Amino acid sequence: MTKNYTVAILGATGAVGTRLLSQLEQSEIPVGQIKLLASKRSAGKQLQFHDQSVVVEEATPASFDGVDIVLASAGGAVSKRLLPEAVKRGAVCVDNTSAFRMDPAVPLVVPEVNASALQKHQGIIANPNCSTIQMVAALKPIYDTAGLKQVVVSTYQAGSGAGQRAIQELDQQAQQHLDGQTMTSEIFPVKGAARHYPLAFNLLPQIDVFEPDGSTHEEWKMVHETKKILLDDMDATAIKVNATCVRVPVVIGHGESVYFEVAHPEKMNPTKMKEVLQQAPGVVVQDDPATQLYPQPINAAGTTATYVGRIRADLENQGGYNLWVVADNLLKGAAANTVAIAATLVKNQWL
Repeated sequence: MTKNYTVAILGATGAVGTRLLSQLEQSEIPVGQIKLLASKRSAGKQLQFHDQSVVVEEATPASFDGVDIVLASAGGAVSKRLLPEAVKRGAVCVDNTSAFRMDPAVPLVVPEVNASALQKHQGIIANPNCSTIQMVAALKPIYDTAGLKQVVVSTYQAGSGAGQRAIQELDQQAQQHLDGQTMTSEIFPVKGAARHYPLAFNLLPQIDVFEPDGSTHEEWKMVHETKKILLDDMDATAIKVNATCVRVPVVIGHGESVYFEVAHPEKMNPTKMKEVLQQAPGVVVQDDPATQLYPQPINAAGTTATYVGRIRADLENQGGYNLWVVADNLLKGAAANTVAIAATLVKNQWL
């Protein structure tokens, strides 16, 4: 007999939370009851799940009584405070924040890349950073075929990665610029930073705070999350990873220019690479220079695939290759991957 699960969405009214609800509707998870949880100021709002109207409740530890699965995207501080309480009450939590990603006891999972890591969960599973998810989804079939020595990625990340208010600020700045007004900024590049800059008609080479070594925390996350996902060790040296992360005036959809060197050049060429990518789960190859076919954020928005194009060899260094990778950061990079993790747990009875 199929079990019906009680599922709670923590942060249900946010940019990712509303998409979690939509992805859950489309999933194969048999939901018997849905609980929508958010901050006190959002309590009382109503959202639709299938054909029923569900009232949003204020999230408290008691909210998780009787809950089987928690899908969380309410900020790291909230996750750290509430998810251990949910686990105490018997729930398994899939967290979309950075709160637990680097915890050695917490699996960091992209289902089509390292689903087996879910088997060792202790109640909490971490959803990787959006920019990491799409990159490892594209690199995994290449890694399995020819190995990887080094990855150098430059990201072109959409404004929505900074949240719902950031989307509104980007829209406002664009209108201010078109109206000949001074653009105002309170969120970009980082809400809590001392200085803020407009993103509209601009590029910001800062995502998250700066580390002592001059890199940003977003860049740090891409380096160490990639290693944890592919090598099960955030500090592994078998693959060298370097990242430069840039915020661009796009609403939805991250782009990434990924350069990498394979460990076994004799096993890889551009034709072979297209073949393995075309067979990879969740990957869509859009690569035809003759017809100017390549991935674009505007086309990726609203979809759950990882799009790969501009596949070509490095003409100067044997074993070096370039890819252009695009995905919807709110779906593939957040909600869809979170729900896919939960669906994998249910399908394999790993709850």
